[in-house]
Amino acid sequence: MIRFVLDGAVVEVEAGATETVLDLIRYRLRRTGTKEGCAEGDCGACTVLLGELDGDRVTWRAVNACILFAPMLDGKALRTVESLSGDGTLHPVQREMVDRHGSQCGFCTPGFVMSLYGRSISALGTENEPVADVIAGNLCRCTGYGPILDAGEAVPPAATDDSAVAATLRTIAPQNSGTGWFAPRTADDLAALLTANPGARIVAGATDVGLWVTKQYRDLGTVIFIGDMADLKTIAEDADGLTLGAGIRYSEAKAALARLHPDLGELVRRIGGLQVRNAGTIGGNIANGSPIGDTPPALIALGATLTLRRGDTRRTIVLESFFKSYGVQDRAPDEFVESVHIPRPAPDTIVRIVKLSKRFDSDISAVCGAFAIAVAEGRVTAARIAFGGMAGTPTRASACEAALIGQPWSEATIEAATRALAADYTPLTDARGSSAYRLAAAANLLRRLWAEQAGEPVSVLDPALLDG
Repeated sequence: MIRFVLDGAVVEVEAGATETVLDLIRYRLRRTGTKEGCAEGDCGACTVLLGELDGDRVTWRAVNACILFAPMLDGKALRTVESLSGDGTLHPVQREMVDRHGSQCGFCTPGFVMSLYGRSISALGTENEPVADVIAGNLCRCTGYGPILDAGEAVPPAATDDSAVAATLRTIAPQNSGTGWFAPRTADDLAALLTANPGARIVAGATDVGLWVTKQYRDLGTVIFIGDMADLKTIAEDADGLTLGAGIRYSEAKAALARLHPDLGELVRRIGGLQVRNAGTIGGNIANGSPIGDTPPALIALGATLTLRRGDTRRTIVLESFFKSYGVQDRAPDEFVESVHIPRPAPDTIVRIVKLSKRFDSDISAVCGAFAIAVAEGRVTAARIAFGGMAGTPTRASACEAALIGQPWSEATIEAATRALAADYTPLTDARGSSAYRLAAAANLLRRLWAEQAGEPVSVLDPALLDG
């Protein structure tokens, strides 16, 4: 049984571990304004807002209902597109969409409206963000986006009074378990649950696991939801670097990562759409072990360490050693990722992180390259280079690093290092790029880094950068 607040009223329903919020909304609550476009968190047609108590206030965030599991609503507030005009009066966002002709077939419109509504109330990830970034996770085949962008700009963010919602949320204590699922509230509880259920599936934001259900129809068995554990949602910054709890969401970590280095903030900006960043977690991106996960190459290049916990025992390892082979990580069945520490780059270190994908927004990496190169008195004194999309795991380019360290910081050294990449990687060919493309792209990222540091003009149309 789960309980959540919908338009001021408490809703209490039985929920299966992997029933999606979208199915709950449409088929049980009969709120059919929320649409299913892709069932994989890519198009945004199913966007809804979730509200959570944050002290005396409510923090709202836009999420994809199609890959969110119903138990993840427990103890929260929900708003659908019907919530905006329950009294028959259009919300200003809806009115602007009408007046500016922001809808044609209308299928995607409820999702756009909810994303823009989130911006109008300063929901998570929208503050000081351009409208184009806020709706990057919403796709439309008809209108061309111009009228939608205009509608969003016409409704500036404004404070809202959520005191009534907060008061109602305080009356519903979240449940800790249901049929086939658990929702621990502390890391100690999680450790005990995993000891008792070592084969249980840990779910943080469900931005990937959700597709296992909606696309592959997999039975996840016993599920442990960890999205409401405060002690895994910590951010600690000091002179040495940044430590993030594994449960911190991308949107929550973005500002701190950008302070550590601007390229980290830009990398997070391109992880899915805002709805994905509002659900997915740093720890989940690591524990998932995908060879094309966005954050691991950057964190490996920066020398990150990972803390894992098993019962009351913790161990800390360098991040690159966590990834053993495709689909295999250095983690026991009853062990979980607790935190990641990212050292602060030294002043003499050149840091560059670049994601290449077919589509700029809301797309998976073809190649993600991360470079941390220290130069002193014209020589390379240290180099850490890591790539995603080049092997079965995110992996350091050890031969490339060796070709740089101790050598003059020069174009000739860079060219030798690019040739060494062939000894580091034998990329596969798939829908996102051929093996030859990936090797050429990785080499050109290093060449581009050199050109930028040398003050040379850089263009993606420069034949020298595209050669190979």
